[in-house]
Amino acid sequence: MDIGEQILQLQNDLDEVKLLLEKVTRKRIRDILVSEQKKIETEISKKQQQQQKLLKEKEEMEKTLHSSVSKGYTVKINNYGWDQSDKFIKIYITLNGVHKIPAENVEATFSDRSFMVLIKDLDGKNHQMTVNNLLNSIDPQESYRKVKTDMVLVMCKKKTSKKWEFLTQVEKQAKEKQKPSLDADADADPSEGLMNVLKKIYAEGDDEMKRTINKAWAESRDKQSKGEEMEF
Repeated sequence: MDIGEQILQLQNDLDEVKLLLEKVTRKRIRDILVSEQKKIETEISKKQQQQQKLLKEKEEMEKTLHSSVSKGYTVKINNYGWDQSDKFIKIYITLNGVHKIPAENVEATFSDRSFMVLIKDLDGKNHQMTVNNLLNSIDPQESYRKVKTDMVLVMCKKKTSKKWEFLTQVEKQAKEKQKPSLDADADADPSEGLMNVLKKIYAEGDDEMKRTINKAWAESRDKQSKGEEMEF
């Protein structure tokens, strides 16, 4: 899931919390929802800042590409392989004759979560590969490229030795199963929507949050002769 989709999901969560705030009457439940609202708003703000940073990095990489291409047309590199060590993610790009062109014709630009490779004037064409939204962060200063016989090897330095299951976030998302949506339908019972949100907050909350919810629910049950129990 890319950042834009994450922001959209968070905005949907925020809209639902605001809707439930209009319907609840108990102070403790309202306080819990207000706390969740602030938490979601903070997360949205952080994601928006991250999105702006990525857009800026992409623009800078595109400017570099535009200024670097001297002649011929540019083709996109789609075929590559990759593996990893404890310290590096290694991307293998096979291009016949790449070792015969000047070394300065093979350029690589790195950012925290992306990289771009440009091979200029190989058989009258430029070859370009851009990978955005890497699964984890890399160290741009310690990343580099090597030119081998008929191959360009891109070395992305990991910031941690953690094993990568995928190269990009997009690949990870494609493999993951769709999680059941907790969003309430427009025509659903508001109390059911509240229950779903509270269950989600309880599951993700710390011990203090769980104690607050349990106490609020216990007080509510004491005042009602009948009612549906909340199960977490």
